Amino acid sequence: MPPIAILTDFLSACLRLTVPLTFAAMGGLFSERSGVLNIGLEGMMLTGAFVSAAVALATDQVWLAVGVAFAVSALVGMLHAYLCVSLGVNQLVSGLAINLTAAGLTTYGARLLFDSGTVELPSIAPIVIPGLHQLPIAGILFRQDLLFYWLLLLIPASTYLLFRTRWGLVLRAVGNAPRAADTAGVSVTQVRYISVMLCGGLCGLAGAYLALVHVRFFAEGMSAGKGFIALAALIFGRWHPVSTALACLLFGATEALQLRIQALNLNIPYQFLTMLPYVTALLALMGIAGKATPPAALGLPYTKENL
Repeated sequence: MPPIAILTDFLSACLRLTVPLTFAAMGGLFSERSGVLNIGLEGMMLTGAFVSAAVALATDQVWLAVGVAFAVSALVGMLHAYLCVSLGVNQLVSGLAINLTAAGLTTYGARLLFDSGTVELPSIAPIVIPGLHQLPIAGILFRQDLLFYWLLLLIPASTYLLFRTRWGLVLRAVGNAPRAADTAGVSVTQVRYISVMLCGGLCGLAGAYLALVHVRFFAEGMSAGKGFIALAALIFGRWHPVSTALACLLFGATEALQLRIQALNLNIPYQFLTMLPYVTALLALMGIAGKATPPAALGLPYTKENL
């Protein structure tokens, strides 16, 4: 295979593996910028993957499946918000409970719906832009699916929303100084609910991408730790949309690399290669230890009685 073809194939794999990470990380960014720690990204992503697969299989309508995945995962986000914001449950425990519950329910549901084995699902077709898709290397950007292009819009839109709008100012204020925001007339509870539900919805899109674009079937535990990688990318990107997306690209490239190395049939145990993305995440987090400053109120419950 010519070197350009090898490079193009590798970069294409990088993009496919980066998209679900970035959707989930963008969701986590909104949640944590509002002060709600969310390690439940994995469970929300898995929920989106299962729901999108089930709806697509039942209706053969992929965009309906994407919409339902967004809505159901947003409801999971609302559950997390209810537990953490309204009831004051420990946010780590709530996120862990969501991950375990989603893993169990989707496994049970998969055995009911897909008991005959791997069922191929309707998929989201790529949009091929005539002429541009034939460009060497760069052409891969012009033959992607609609979710990919939505993500390209989401990153600058999130940056603008967070740093150039009143709502973004309110969101950051709630995450850094909820008492001051409450004193200024901001509903801390409402902002956090909206942010965590948006997080759930974006994780649902990440799951839908996995099921309907990346692998085109549903498998038990198919999120395979991607929610935690997205969380690491969020921290590595210092809770900024652009930096977080670049961190996701790094981790996506690492995963694509380990898959390519496995295909070379080298005398390396595949378990070591599978560890590569997670080791990269650990090394990246070690490199910024003490340098990344999270929102001041991250993980801290807030009630009006604290005023």
